[in-house]
Amino acid sequence: MPFQIALSGLNAANSDLKVTANNIANVNTSGFKRSRANFAELYAAGLQSVSSSATGLGARLTSVQQQFSQGTIDFTGNNLDLALVGDGFFTLSDNGALSYTRSGAFNVDREGFVVNSEGLRLQAFPPTNSGFNTAGLTDLQLVTANNPPLASTSVSAGLNLPADAVPPAVTPLDPADGETFNHTTSLSVIDSLGASHTASYFFVKTATPNEWEVSLYLDGAPVGGAVPLAFDSLGNLTVPATGEIAFPPVPLPNGADPLELTTDFSAATQFGDQFAINELTQNGFESGRLTGIDISQEGVVFARFTNGQSTPLGKLAMANFANPQGLGNAGNTSFVETFASGQALLGEAGTSSFGLVESGALEASNVDLTAELVGMITAQRNFQANAQMISTADTVTQTIINIR
Repeated sequence: MPFQIALSGLNAANSDLKVTANNIANVNTSGFKRSRANFAELYAAGLQSVSSSATGLGARLTSVQQQFSQGTIDFTGNNLDLALVGDGFFTLSDNGALSYTRSGAFNVDREGFVVNSEGLRLQAFPPTNSGFNTAGLTDLQLVTANNPPLASTSVSAGLNLPADAVPPAVTPLDPADGETFNHTTSLSVIDSLGASHTASYFFVKTATPNEWEVSLYLDGAPVGGAVPLAFDSLGNLTVPATGEIAFPPVPLPNGADPLELTTDFSAATQFGDQFAINELTQNGFESGRLTGIDISQEGVVFARFTNGQSTPLGKLAMANFANPQGLGNAGNTSFVETFASGQALLGEAGTSSFGLVESGALEASNVDLTAELVGMITAQRNFQANAQMISTADTVTQTIINIR
């Protein structure tokens, strides 16, 4: 009997050493979660109920549990290195077969899909016109095409016209003759093909008190006629009543759609003796080339372009489980759903029970090397003690055999 008990102790100590060795071997594995060996004592069935003084039959390994405590965050500077701060897992797909990981070392394959080192594709919620479709998963793919242009349709002009201005001595308005207008300002606007054009506004004081005329020229050609701007005695704009002037569409020779600009002068004022431009913006932009990828803490993946635009490509699909320790270990720091873990709960980073995403960083292994080395010494001593128990039992047995 002592042989079997000591042998179970040897097996238990050996299992403990294996778990410790695996933890130490993965001390530098990103996203690795240390394991813990759990043991239980052995009793013969029914023996304990017969006698409370019965000795046990040794020990056995009951389970090896992953410990999902947070690892430290190591910053790498690579935007596709992702770390989770808090609970949850990244979701991966292997042709539809889902797995889950805390290791966020991702890269891009030749088709533009974001994958891990095993080629499993990172899953995301696809973008919609109003946000993201959290009811479906898609492989996250980075765009390589240019960002299309957006034609200018509106201009916001916040300016001040001097209250003491006098009408020009020379008429009519001639953009080439500074004697025919009081003030001017210009900005670039974009057509539907992404080409840039110069829109110039000319302001002429009329003989009527508190009244001006504004004319728009596109690439040096007039757009319609002069439009009145009127102010009250406090310098506030009264005409047009809405503050907006819709200039007629301008046909373009390059094949783009006619350019039609609505200019908002609602912030215009007539104060003092200085002409000032406080705001002059338009809503169009040229086509842009991809310059990089940004990932927010909420897991939104943006493509950044040279025209200053950012296009959402998807939102990372986070997963969590009622019992993470029940997950099946699939190797390569990834896990699969099991009956013990419960079904995967998919959600968005930063909500409910899901942590935040840190781009440009990796979560380090949560192995405490010092603690593992102490555990290794303890398991070694346990193994030696059980081996000594076998040696002692052998000596006792040999003594009995030698009795005459």
